[in-house]
Amino acid sequence: MLVGKELLDKNRSLSHLPEDEIAKGCGYVGPSGRVLRKSFYRALVEAKGIKLRSNGPGRAGNRSSRGRQAEFRTRVHGNGNLLIGHAYTKKLGLEPGQEFKIDIKKDSGAIYLVPLK
Repeated sequence: MLVGKELLDKNRSLSHLPEDEIAKGCGYVGPSGRVLRKSFYRALVEAKGIKLRSNGPGRAGNRSSRGRQAEFRTRVHGNGNLLIGHAYTKKLGLEPGQEFKIDIKKDSGAIYLVPLK
C-alpha cells in the first residue's frame, strides 16, 4: 500500500479511473480482493498533511476505528450460505487455499472443520 508522496503521485496518475480502480492501483486491496476504501481515503488525507486523531481505547462508545469486530456469531444467509469471516480464520491461523472436511453432528447441531493434509 502506497503512502505519502508516492500515494499522491500514483493517485494523480490514475485520476481518470473510477475511485475503486485508483485504490486498487495504489495497493489498497484486502486478501479477498475487496477494496479497502477507508484505509485508502485515510492514507490520502494523511498524505496531504492532515493529521487524523485515532479513536483509541480512551474514547468510550466510539468503535468506528476498530472496524468489524468478531462476535463469534453468524447466521445462515438467504442463499443458504453460512459465512465464517476473516476475523475467525485469522484467529485460528488459517491460510487461503487450506482445505477442510466438513463434519456434521446432527444430534448436537455442531459443525466441525477438519483440516485435510
